[in-house]
Amino acid sequence: MLDDLTLIHQRDSEDLLGIAAKQWQQLLHKFDFEGNKQFGNVYNVVYAGMGGSALAALFVNVWPRLKEPFEVSREYELPPYVDGDTLVIVSSYSGNTEETLSALADAETRGAQIAVIAGGGKLEEIALAKGYLFAKIPKAPQPRYAVFYNLRALLDILVIAGVLNHDQFDVELEQTADFLQQTAGAWRADIPTAQNAAKQLAQEIVGKSVVVYSGPRMHPAAYKWKISFNENAKHVAWLGELPEFNHNEFIGWSKQPTDKPYAVIDLRSNLEHERVQKRFEVSARLLSGLRPEPHVVQAQGDTLLEQLLWLITFGDFVTLYLAILNGVNPAPVDLVEKFKKELAL
Repeated sequence: MLDDLTLIHQRDSEDLLGIAAKQWQQLLHKFDFEGNKQFGNVYNVVYAGMGGSALAALFVNVWPRLKEPFEVSREYELPPYVDGDTLVIVSSYSGNTEETLSALADAETRGAQIAVIAGGGKLEEIALAKGYLFAKIPKAPQPRYAVFYNLRALLDILVIAGVLNHDQFDVELEQTADFLQQTAGAWRADIPTAQNAAKQLAQEIVGKSVVVYSGPRMHPAAYKWKISFNENAKHVAWLGELPEFNHNEFIGWSKQPTDKPYAVIDLRSNLEHERVQKRFEVSARLLSGLRPEPHVVQAQGDTLLEQLLWLITFGDFVTLYLAILNGVNPAPVDLVEKFKKELAL
């Protein structure tokens, strides 16, 4: 089925496979920022966003990492410490996410310094009317396919606010873009299953609930895999993280239910702490026969950023092929849109 290009094009009618292969270009995007570029001292940063719009912020806790405290907020209200020394970055691809709009209003009440990332909507209107630093995300089929745009905008905002230096990421972004351009071609639709690792993994996990595990450094990639399983393939998936896994969830695999209709995916990296790497090995050995054998995906690349974005891109292809196998169009998220309408009543 996955070598039938006619069927693939029918189900992937918005060519998300083609978009996934070109995501590397987003890392090189140059934003034309509007609004206030003058910031006072910033002692902490809070990023408010939901779903795919929050994903880019998870990178900052892993790469490039800030000296200032940095927190991702996924709710209606901001943390209690937010004040005039806080940079609050609000992000929503649609610009209409109600939690993010509420967080913006909370930031204004607290007198925080504010920047906005959006593709339009109410956030853009507010940012332009009040002169907040504003980055407009280029059009994408869904927020989950604007993550690399969002990451680039976030990094640039941190530079403007004086908490990050271009020298800390510019060259690495360019190198990573080149790396992704070279590697993503191996998963194109016209590469047959026998030579296509993404198609092979999709076939291995079809019909099973998915659990994705990673260490702390690869956690943003694992979170993107979960999002992509849910939204691309319309397929239930969860994620967990080592070493926390070994303090609770590890035991859960040992007994019930005895019939475990799951697919386990381990996202591993040689850049994780050496003890985390050993935990993967010991966990797999002790749980052998008690849970499904994990599908190990070894991150490729020489740097942390290359490995993170390589895993994300590979996961996009895997979940898009799973959508084809599931007989669904990977682009729309109709139930989310229906939920928003019901919530508004």
